[in-house]
Amino acid sequence: MAAKRPDPMAVIMSIVERGSGNKLMKLYTQNLVFTHIRCEGTGTATSEIMDILGLGSSEKDIIFSFAPVSAARSLLDRLDDELHGAFTGRGIAFTMRLTAVNNLIASYISLRTAMQAKQDKDTGGSDSMETQQKNSLILVTVNQGYTDIVMDTARKAGARGGTIIRGRWAGDESFAQSRGITTLQAEKEMIFIVVPRELRNGVMEAVNKQHGLQSEAGAMVSAIAIEQLVHLS
Repeated sequence: MAAKRPDPMAVIMSIVERGSGNKLMKLYTQNLVFTHIRCEGTGTATSEIMDILGLGSSEKDIIFSFAPVSAARSLLDRLDDELHGAFTGRGIAFTMRLTAVNNLIASYISLRTAMQAKQDKDTGGSDSMETQQKNSLILVTVNQGYTDIVMDTARKAGARGGTIIRGRWAGDESFAQSRGITTLQAEKEMIFIVVPRELRNGVMEAVNKQHGLQSEAGAMVSAIAIEQLVHLS
């Protein structure tokens, strides 16, 4: 008899004020989302825009949480309803469906979620996830030091702000050489920009045109559909 396939998986990305990440992970764990990765970032929005969006300080905790799609949807539904105000920090949380994941990890997360849900007698939500995908996450990877000019371009195309994580290029240098790219630096900054779906292409095209791979910024631009988004109060 073939083993049962794990439930479809999603990642919840949460961006909150620095120091609030541990409290948020505790709240998520109490609501059947147990597996988290935390890192630090910096917000790029102006203070005026941050106040409008309710994003607080520029220093950020970024939490990547992994859960079955049904548990992720249930959590965001509750954050937008009865759990609204349970988290005292400010920020946003959104879900993205994973198209593939390590089978052992998926099986463990699905099993633990199901066991805890049964223990709690939680019967909420079906496994299907009907979404309108009203928002997109644009990921721009640029050479270090170019985030300000890239964000200026993104704002002119309609974006309100983003969050930066620092990293390093770990790809094959022959890729750059074969494409005539002479400004590919090891030190990178990744900008996460959440925009309404109708603005996505305009922002991506503007950034790529002015700061693409063959420019000094060396921007690599991609986008991922967001299935649900809530503002944390």
